[in-house]
Amino acid sequence: MIKCRICRAENREDSQFCDECGAMMMEKQNETETPNFKTQMIESPVFQPGNVTSIGMPSIVEVIKAEDSAIEPKEKPKLKGAHASLTIERGESAGTEFGLTANESFIGRWDADNGVFPDVDLDAHDPEAKVSRRHARILHKDGQYAIEDLGSTNGTFLNRGRRLIPGSAQLLNDGDEIIVGKTFLRFAVNK
Repeated sequence: MIKCRICRAENREDSQFCDECGAMMMEKQNETETPNFKTQMIESPVFQPGNVTSIGMPSIVEVIKAEDSAIEPKEKPKLKGAHASLTIERGESAGTEFGLTANESFIGRWDADNGVFPDVDLDAHDPEAKVSRRHARILHKDGQYAIEDLGSTNGTFLNRGRRLIPGSAQLLNDGDEIIVGKTFLRFAVNK
């Protein structure tokens, strides 16, 4: 396994891009190697003009800040321009929010090998793999929302009702609960 230099996620040895954050993978680096300051200064947002000592090297405080931010990535900010959002309600990922910016937003699990890049990627939040790669989609038109199951294996449920019929869109309202596989999501319209 190889660790991503940005988010520290474990990836397969032959990965060209990180499965978690999409960053380009570099050659495998010895885990005991100390990163070189020049590389950190270029890649880290912490190193700005003025954050260096009089001899041109970053101070120890700045190095520690850069290492801390690389090890513990900050939560993603809300997407600007999102007209609605989905928030995970249960489990270790409770509170994780996904902004919906397009009129057609796909829910599923990321799969680069097959070209599946959903807008709401639940791959990291679905340890049992109950969410299909192409699970469901949310449609937005004229201020109204609908959800449609895309023929998922474990189904899509709205407000704990019956399983949605694949290909049949159901009206979606602010505050509705959506269950995809075993992942509980809360839909909210941004006002």
